[in-house]
Amino acid sequence: MGIQPIIITPDLPAVQAFYEQVFGATEVFRYPEQGEVFYKALRIDESELGLVAEDADLSATPRIALDIAVTDVDALLPLVEPAGGRVRGPANDMPWGRRVAHVFDPDGNPVNLTQQL
Repeated sequence: MGIQPIIITPDLPAVQAFYEQVFGATEVFRYPEQGEVFYKALRIDESELGLVAEDADLSATPRIALDIAVTDVDALLPLVEPAGGRVRGPANDMPWGRRVAHVFDPDGNPVNLTQQL
């Protein structure tokens, strides 16, 4: 049993490019195989992230955040904005032993870059 987050996006190519450029995501599945895509699955390390091409209200407040474990938060932060995302602020060391930076993907979905200290 597992959980797979799925992002509904009106701009699948931009969101896919963000996760590829910042996290090294690779496409592992698309539907349909030919023609206009409806769904893609991206692999990030051992996890899978789904993307659905569909109109979405990007003005609505997101109610969930992705937390992605990375080896070096500070090395990834400069990649966020050139990939179409937005950096909310600098990385911070948390009292529970993690370094965390809060960013947003191109659709405004919150993403936490989390590094074990």
